[in-house]
Amino acid sequence: MAIMTAQEIMELIPNRYPICYIDYVDELIPEKKITATKNVTINESFFRGHFPHNPVMPGVLIIETLAQAASILILKSPRFYKKTAYLGAIHKAKFRRMVRPGDVLKLNVTMKKVRSSMGIVETQALIDNKVACSAELIFIVADRDKKI
Repeated sequence: MAIMTAQEIMELIPNRYPICYIDYVDELIPEKKITATKNVTINESFFRGHFPHNPVMPGVLIIETLAQAASILILKSPRFYKKTAYLGAIHKAKFRRMVRPGDVLKLNVTMKKVRSSMGIVETQALIDNKVACSAELIFIVADRDKKI
């Protein structure tokens, strides 16, 4: 059962079609962890150009999907509500499985550190409980109208 729908997600983060990748949030413990879902379909625009005869989700977009899940976790914190989370760094990224049309990505994000205007999260994208990608992401949080 989804605790946040795609519409509720778009009210929280600025991403829109064609680069809003989270379908729904399964679980959310503010300031601690989130589990979200991305259903990967053959209709994704990136499959037209990324190995059309052997469609594979680009690694950078798997990281982007994890970053969007992390943004939801960060922005659900009372101290960062109505702000924007910007990806500041990617550390320890590892790709272990290809993500293909028909896969269901379960995105697990755990908050590691939070400071006044930044956060560090550990992330995993899983297919059938097997790690497809993992990374540590660092976020910078700013007011929505502020340029960083």
